[in-house]
Amino acid sequence: MPRILDAAWPAGTTAPPGETELAIDEAAAVLARGGLVAIPTETVYGLAAVAIDPDAVRRIFEAKGRPPRNPLIVHVADIDAARALARSWPQSAERLARRFWPGPLTVVVAKREIVPDVVTAGGDTVAIRCPAHPVARRLLERLGRPLAAPSANVSLSVSPTTARHVAESLGERVELILDAGPCDRGIESTVVDCTTSPPRILRPGPIGRAEVEAAIGEAVVDGGATDAILRSPGLTGRHYAPRAPLELSADAPKRAAELVGMGRRVGLVTTDAAFAGEGRRAGAGQLVVRTLPDDPAGFARELYAALHDLDAAEVDAIVVEMPPHDEAWRAVLDRLRRAAVVSTGSELPTPQTSPATKYREEPWRSRETGT
Repeated sequence: MPRILDAAWPAGTTAPPGETELAIDEAAAVLARGGLVAIPTETVYGLAAVAIDPDAVRRIFEAKGRPPRNPLIVHVADIDAARALARSWPQSAERLARRFWPGPLTVVVAKREIVPDVVTAGGDTVAIRCPAHPVARRLLERLGRPLAAPSANVSLSVSPTTARHVAESLGERVELILDAGPCDRGIESTVVDCTTSPPRILRPGPIGRAEVEAAIGEAVVDGGATDAILRSPGLTGRHYAPRAPLELSADAPKRAAELVGMGRRVGLVTTDAAFAGEGRRAGAGQLVVRTLPDDPAGFARELYAALHDLDAAEVDAIVVEMPPHDEAWRAVLDRLRRAAVVSTGSELPTPQTSPATKYREEPWRSRETGT
């Protein structure tokens, strides 16, 4: 297993404990020599390498098994550091950065040559954000260089929101993990392409459309994964997926009961308060329940942890209650749509491109035997 260092930073304190300072110093040393470090952010844990070191960045792709056409987000300490990576810095990027940084919003801008092509999947744009987590910020300041940091997990699987998730997914492929506890937001940043007019939201996230438009002062449009060269991560059809096949259902408890009746061990993710007493039961019977908050921010914060728990409980299938189809739930719906192999009782489309086609045809094939 990788080394895990305590990096706690109590809320409301301006400086971390001495143990955390030492952990950050060690992480900076590992990164400076080209190593990989898993770092906490307010969204999910990231697998970090120095962004301007192409050999170090390639190690990220190798560790994750990440396709080379999927670009990375570069993390910076402040707006000045972001401008240093940009060939041009549009007014929309400036307004978004001033409004939401540090925080869970990423801007896409034209890149300077200092940004290696491996970071941008060969494209001429780069995705940049300034994280809000104090440990990530201290590390960036200490290192003095930008960090490429996609989610610290095997490619396409559920993103990690705790250090344990990172260790279980990557093992010794990451040299060091900074453990600062669970992530506050729980899902990845909003990504806005500022190279287009009007700007495009490439990936929904914690910062919603109305907030983006208010900051920019104009309407934005939705992007997609149609470009030959992707400008942002999170645009592939299959993503954020647990090991067990996941389906969305308008009546999740009923669907889960049907699958239990077929002899399956089923994980149920619901906001139904009637299941709250069973919410933390793992391994008891054929139905394993995770009850999440019924507000979009709370649901997002706990979703990935619930999916990790259900995989650890070795369920055969996961049924997730269909969230409301409105703007407040848009980021959650995006993650669930990309994770799902089937939807029932809903018009929500499933991804068009997915290696899980076999599950659409035979949803409950054993993942151990492949039969």
